[in-house]
Amino acid sequence: MAPPLDKRLVQRATATRGFLVAVALTGIAGAVCVVAQAWLISRAVAGVFDTRSTDFPGPLPGLGAWAAAVLGVFAVRGVLSWLNAWLAHRASAAVKSQLRTDIMAARLARPADSSVSSSALITLVTQGLDALDGYFSKYLPQLVMAAFIPVLMVAVIAANDLQSAGIIAVTLPLIPLFMVLIGLQTRDQVRRRFRFQTRLANHFADLIAGLPTLQVFGRARAQLRGLRETEDTSRAETMKTLRITFLSSGVLELLSTLSVALVAVSVGFRVVDWDLDLATSLFILILAPEAYLPVRQVGVHFHDSADGTAAAEAAFALIEAGSSRPGGDQPPPDLSSAAIVFDQVSVTYPGADSPALDALSFTLRPGEALVLVGRSGGGKSTALAVLMGLVPPSVGRVRVGGVDLATIDMDAWRRQLAWVGQEPGLLRGTIADNVRLGFEGASDTQVRSALDRAGGSSLDAGRLVGDDGEGLSAGERRRVALARALVRIELGGARLLVLDEPTAGLDQATEAVAVAALRDAGVGALLVTHRPALLRIADEMIAVGGQEANR
Repeated sequence: MAPPLDKRLVQRATATRGFLVAVALTGIAGAVCVVAQAWLISRAVAGVFDTRSTDFPGPLPGLGAWAAAVLGVFAVRGVLSWLNAWLAHRASAAVKSQLRTDIMAARLARPADSSVSSSALITLVTQGLDALDGYFSKYLPQLVMAAFIPVLMVAVIAANDLQSAGIIAVTLPLIPLFMVLIGLQTRDQVRRRFRFQTRLANHFADLIAGLPTLQVFGRARAQLRGLRETEDTSRAETMKTLRITFLSSGVLELLSTLSVALVAVSVGFRVVDWDLDLATSLFILILAPEAYLPVRQVGVHFHDSADGTAAAEAAFALIEAGSSRPGGDQPPPDLSSAAIVFDQVSVTYPGADSPALDALSFTLRPGEALVLVGRSGGGKSTALAVLMGLVPPSVGRVRVGGVDLATIDMDAWRRQLAWVGQEPGLLRGTIADNVRLGFEGASDTQVRSALDRAGGSSLDAGRLVGDDGEGLSAGERRRVALARALVRIELGGARLLVLDEPTAGLDQATEAVAVAALRDAGVGALLVTHRPALLRIADEMIAVGGQEANR
């Protein structure tokens, strides 16, 4: 079973440490208030009924003062409860923000990693991490208080009656024992439910992505059955989790009630036999449930934390996978004078039986344009990913000016590259905003010039673009991406164009304009293309995937 407190939350989420200290202090103050409240109530009630008491002869004259004192304790407890909730929400917000930042940093450190789908990632950073609210606001404060409040209560009761303290000391460990047994079942069920929830998110995302194709082939409505089955399975798993939650709460409540009843019966018989005075017996009976309450509430709130801890485990797995970031800390050589050498580079993806890229060797000299050609699936795009440091070579090395690429600072290295992919990434905003991603300080005139030279003379720079380029055709997206690459070369200081089918989807006239802009860029270029217009500007062609090289 997982530990009650995940050490990684303390180590990585620094807000957790201060929260634990604050909760411990407020918990101690709350426990002191409970003892004071029990003492005040027991003395006040005993004074009313025990008119022979030397402390309270006759009717209690200071009943108002006792009531005011009790109300004062109630007020302090209310303030402490509010403070505890306030601290919990602040800590939870800080931890979620830090984890989301770490997850995105880990994901961006390995952009080519496809082990976690986009839908699973979105589920994790939204609904998944939001479940940490229950962990911080309910479970963790109760866990801290359960560590010392029962000990304090037993010590206070023992100072007044050893027999009652002994009963509590014997029965109290039964609650953690049942909590462990229930927790094992809960942990497995919550993890199972989280997997089904992620599967539902992935299924829905896949359907949305493939909906146009399904409609073309008339299979869109046929997917309803599969979606309903996945949804029903997720609902059934959720109901199983809720059933375990309610049943376990009932078990812990029953066990705690029976334990308090043992103390009450023992105290009642001794009060009847005059072995225990009324004030002491009331004091013990008020404190006895408080000894069990923190431990019992840990079990109740464990279910509030289960979803959050399951999401935290998935988050830490992703963060730790991204912590092994490729590259080193050595500054990269200047690509205006350094050659790039691929030396027998092979890449085999995890779980694959054969290499995606097999023993590729070539030399790209400064200012030259080198084109990778070959059959589809031969490894051309993988070669570009290796060059950009997105995928490490399984065999062989890439050297830049004699320096191994694996030792170079990847952030500094990528600042020298201008990348245009098959499906260019665009953000919500205007076309000009997306072109300025190449260089933030580009003026309107420079943006317009880059668009014109990339074949986008018909594109309005102020035109709005939706998420992921929504509203633009595939050809228009490539023109915007080419303009962005030109701005990055001319203004951002990049020294190498890395292009993967940059003119696919463009008509011949537009392609001719774009090719002229690439030829005039004056920097080296590594291209993947099948277009004759781009092949003609190549200084060298390298076949990838077993074909003969063309010079």
